Amino acid sequence: MRILLVEDDKKTAAFIAKGLERAGFAVDQAANGEDGLHLALTEPYDAAVIDIMLPGQDGLSLIEEVRRQKVNLPVIFLSARRSVDDRIRGLQAGGDDYLTKPFAFSELLARLRALIRRASSAPGPTSLTVGSLSMDLLKREVVRDAEKLDLQPREFALLEYFLRHPGEVVSKTVLLEHIWGYNFEPQTNVVDVLVCRLRKKLGAEPGEQIIHTIRGVGYVLKDS
Repeated sequence: MRILLVEDDKKTAAFIAKGLERAGFAVDQAANGEDGLHLALTEPYDAAVIDIMLPGQDGLSLIEEVRRQKVNLPVIFLSARRSVDDRIRGLQAGGDDYLTKPFAFSELLARLRALIRRASSAPGPTSLTVGSLSMDLLKREVVRDAEKLDLQPREFALLEYFLRHPGEVVSKTVLLEHIWGYNFEPQTNVVDVLVCRLRKKLGAEPGEQIIHTIRGVGYVLKDS
């Protein structure tokens, strides 16, 4: 899952980005409304977390423009303003949720995941299954052959992406963008390393692996 974070306070931005990355999200950041608007209109995101008070273009006008451009981007507004009128203005501008500062990161994370689920054109699945491998998206649990697997957040995010695209050949660039965000080194081997770790944790014999390498292209998940 790829998140856009628009927040001008460096400490707050670092706090949120670190927490989201540890939870398995890829995070792209902007420190002002103009840069945030550019990213929102040119890059694909699963959701956005946007501060209302930003230098230059504020968060409300940013999202108003996003809505005018017909971009279906789920948005959580952040603001120190607590009044009902302020919350109403945020929702009327095109926001989907509104969280006042200071906030608990656990609440932001729960709201963000709920927002992404609701934003699907159809009710999203709560579990994903390919063969003997299943993932419970609500409990954040993965089971293969009745054995529960202990996955790190990025491993979980990578497997979730594969399970959402079964049988589809996925390039390393696409995986980098969705798991790490756009600020990555093109020649990095982090995808290969993460896939190798994930394969080991899935525990099947080499001939029973479900994540297959397509040389020169990327990877595909299929139950063979």
